[in-house]
Amino acid sequence: MKTKSFTQTLCLIFFMVLLLSSCSKKFVMQNSGIAPAAYAIAKVDKGDNDNYKVEIKVTHLAPSKDLHPSRKTYVVWMETDKNGTKNIGQLQSSSSMFSRLLKGYLETFTSFKPVGFFITAENEPAISYPGSMVIFKSN
Repeated sequence: MKTKSFTQTLCLIFFMVLLLSSCSKKFVMQNSGIAPAAYAIAKVDKGDNDNYKVEIKVTHLAPSKDLHPSRKTYVVWMETDKNGTKNIGQLQSSSSMFSRLLKGYLETFTSFKPVGFFITAENEPAISYPGSMVIFKSN
């Protein structure tokens, strides 16, 4: 009797996790080879008000000043379904003394529907058009 109840509870938890995770869309980004050890993923959640929450997470990311040629920052770009390419912000980089992983993160909200993302190395964060040094690009 307890086994049946446990199995039902386990199934209910599984379907709840599946339901919650299906609300998100993930974009795995392909590395261009400029920062070969780095890995990036974008997660998009659509809110009740038709806005989109965008989270970008990057690991093993070399400081932009260590690139050749050197750059000042990483900028995240969003490709939209109807409104072209948008600069959605500067990737915030961090590393702690307890971790050897260099990490980058960006969280933002947008009213534009995202269809893809890419990250470039730039000399200025507030630019209107991406440069040619693409670090990652989603499929």
